[in-house]
Amino acid sequence: MRTRQRLATAVSASALALGAVAVSATPAAAAPADKPQVLSSWTQTSASSYNAWLNARNNQGAWAAYEFDWSTDLCSWSPDNPFGFPFETACARHDFGYRNHKDLGIFEPNKARLDSAFYEDLLRVCDGYSGATGVACDGTAWTYYQAVRNFG
Repeated sequence: MRTRQRLATAVSASALALGAVAVSATPAAAAPADKPQVLSSWTQTSASSYNAWLNARNNQGAWAAYEFDWSTDLCSWSPDNPFGFPFETACARHDFGYRNHKDLGIFEPNKARLDSAFYEDLLRVCDGYSGATGVACDGTAWTYYQAVRNFG
């Protein structure tokens, strides 16, 4: 009788262990299939693309299933607000584009567009300035663009 109980206990324990392995081996839910399209729509050069990304950034919970990387170091080693020009949000979108395109393995064919979108975002900031200040902003934007284009 004891041998049967031990055998039954061993079989039960093995079955439980196998069940636990099967449950833990279940893959996590995948991000929605349209993730590359959504990412692309948020990283174009247009103001509407920028605004769509900004709205999503401000409501990240609605996009949680997509598992986007929203992290940013803003303008990296450069000032976020050079000479008082508020470039930090443009830098955050640029980081978003770089990080998420890299995560999907589609960075290289998109890098030039991401850098161009960054430049357009910077120029939209500069549109708020005129005269010598506007010229200075445009020149600073060009410098930031050249840095990411060549070193980003």
